[in-house]
Amino acid sequence: CSLGTKVPQCLVVHDLSFVHYPSFIKKSHLHYYKRYTPKFLARANMIATVSDFSKKDIVQTYNVADAKIDVVNSAAKEIFKPVTTEVKKEIKERYTGGKEYFIYTGAIHPRKNLMNLLKAFSVFKKRQQTGMKLVLAGRLAWKYESFTKSLETYKYRNDVVLTGYIEEQELAKLTGAAYAMVYPSLFEGFGVPVLEAMQCGVPVITSSGTSMQEIADEGALYANPEDINEIAGKMMLIYKDENLKKQLVEKGKEIAAQYSWDKTAELLWNSILKASSK
Repeated sequence: CSLGTKVPQCLVVHDLSFVHYPSFIKKSHLHYYKRYTPKFLARANMIATVSDFSKKDIVQTYNVADAKIDVVNSAAKEIFKPVTTEVKKEIKERYTGGKEYFIYTGAIHPRKNLMNLLKAFSVFKKRQQTGMKLVLAGRLAWKYESFTKSLETYKYRNDVVLTGYIEEQELAKLTGAAYAMVYPSLFEGFGVPVLEAMQCGVPVITSSGTSMQEIADEGALYANPEDINEIAGKMMLIYKDENLKKQLVEKGKEIAAQYSWDKTAELLWNSILKASSK
């Protein structure tokens, strides 16, 4: 927000992760957010945020009036859709030597909880004795060094594929060809990768007690992101229960269809109009 203008403003706030996980952000950025976020929230005529989860967080943390905040959900792009058997085969050959794989998409960043994902994958591999791979598709972001260093000595290193940044069209195919998505992030305002997977017809395991549970509703399995055995348990459940997997796929597609960028644009425009009339 501009603190000096009299022009009405609609402020978009995705989440308050810096409040809950201050160690996951650069100190200079943290100082800026802590100093200016309350001023921005007070100055804005309207605030748009991406989930009820984030709205409640803003209200409780900064004592903002409920009526001043609109929920404007994000969405997944239309390129995220089910892929053909041929595409699945081609993608698996390219990335995992033809093996089935769990996928995580997003930045390699402490907030994404990837160390616990590796530990959960270890538990899964020990118990299932399977050739299943784990594909981590995303750019190396902030404080990734400790993760990549741990990966060097990881027992199942040969079963983990780090893709680095990949183009969106390729990411959509990689997501669509996955056996399941595992997205154990500690904190998100929305969690777009969860919706992308559901739209692709891929079952999802994600974190309980977060915005993802609100967004995916009955279309995903949930685990405590701090509990590696619980994450592993859900991975085993989805691996062994084909009927459950099919149910999650169908429910996921149904729920994903409720979100669209056209709807997002309309809701945001309404927030802007409200801001301009105040």
